[in-house]
Amino acid sequence: MIQGRITSRQLTEWYIERIQTLDQSGPMLKSVIEINPDALTLADTLDLERSSQGPRGPLHGIPVLIKDNIATADNMQTTAGSLALVGSRPARDAFVAQKLRAAGALILGKANLSEWANLRGRSSISGWSGRGGQTRNPYVLDRTACGSSSGSAVAVAANLVAVSLGSETDGSILCPASICDVVGIKPTVGLTSRAGVIPISHSQDSVGPFARTVTDAAIVLGAITGVDTRDIATIESEGKAYTDYTQFLDSTSLRGARIGVARKVYFGYSPKTDQLIEAALKQLTEAGAILIDPADIPTAKQMETSSAENTVLVSELKIDLNAYLAELLSSPVHTLAEVIAFNKAHADQELRLFGQELFIEAEATSGANDPDYLKALAESQRLARAEGIDAVMDQYQLDALVMPTCSPAWLIDGVNGDHYTGSSTQPAAMAGYPAISVPAGHVQGLPVGLTFMGRAYSEPTLIKLAYAFEQATKARQKPAYLPTID
Repeated sequence: MIQGRITSRQLTEWYIERIQTLDQSGPMLKSVIEINPDALTLADTLDLERSSQGPRGPLHGIPVLIKDNIATADNMQTTAGSLALVGSRPARDAFVAQKLRAAGALILGKANLSEWANLRGRSSISGWSGRGGQTRNPYVLDRTACGSSSGSAVAVAANLVAVSLGSETDGSILCPASICDVVGIKPTVGLTSRAGVIPISHSQDSVGPFARTVTDAAIVLGAITGVDTRDIATIESEGKAYTDYTQFLDSTSLRGARIGVARKVYFGYSPKTDQLIEAALKQLTEAGAILIDPADIPTAKQMETSSAENTVLVSELKIDLNAYLAELLSSPVHTLAEVIAFNKAHADQELRLFGQELFIEAEATSGANDPDYLKALAESQRLARAEGIDAVMDQYQLDALVMPTCSPAWLIDGVNGDHYTGSSTQPAAMAGYPAISVPAGHVQGLPVGLTFMGRAYSEPTLIKLAYAFEQATKARQKPAYLPTID
């Protein structure tokens, strides 16, 4: 684009053609729930601006997909994949969508997801939504793409777009990144605004990028940070956020870095994953890292067995979703109770594969002053922060923790739901701390990621380390679109 050899319009046309070839036909990835009907007009406008005024920055004219729970006040829908929100109208773009547009990015469309960001039923199927159908893994098509930001990760992996946005409450960026062989950054809660994002939990939700490289992910992250008066959590990010995270890309940063290997709970659920990650740990050492192994999170088992996180999520879901729905200019549903009723009335479309037990549990909660909720929130944050991540990092004077992100992709199962075996996403989720998943290798053609995790607002350090690991290993491979594993 800088050299004038390609325009935003040409790039947009190529991506749309690729979506039609791979997503809506052929392998039928179903990662894109909707293409922006104004995409080509926007591309022409951005091309004209580039030629007359110059680019706004590295994202100028670059098509970007955003998860279908991120509101846009344009001619696209924002539904969280649910038929209940088809036709709803937000008053304004989500703050992160505004930031992308301000950076010159072109919002090409919305990405499919696990409906309602995967907090509806207990036997859910990652990557399935009533509106978008089942997202498929581009490496092996009968395998899961994980969730809930399934489409955001798949679209980047399959080069339907260069970069995308997802959201995470617990694992919804990190797991799809790992399983789809891309880079996913789950930021500190408050680094990126959640205003205008269909919520689950104000204490755990965050919005972050997917990309095929750490460099591209860093560019997008810098574009979406900033204090937003509509999201009080972002006030804490003032003076701690950056608009350019590419300044931290240092291929030598593993030299002398003190990295703890968090083994307890986060290894052992997948022998083949463990074997691959042991090789990755050796690569870290060869690149100059000082591994403290093990450096277990003291509360790992307590977090795994505690009901505190679930109590927090279902309690905040009711509070936050009702608030989001109340702000819509128009909507078929106005409360969580009405969503539940809609799903019952349209059970043949919405409830044919799994139920809405978590919605019903959330509707039964009694608000922000409920003693059980307040106790669970305090317990969740104590176990994950002071007694968890902070404790082990203080003990060993660590720059970061590492662990496998999750197992290789399991088979999509519309009868029994997800065959989840384990992951390492919970500590950062409960703490509201950052983590990055980077491609680490493959098991029988299925990707596995390595997670770098750290304290609040330690994104610069994590980006340094993840970039150095990426440059040393070059582990990512293009998807093969295999129908199954022989």
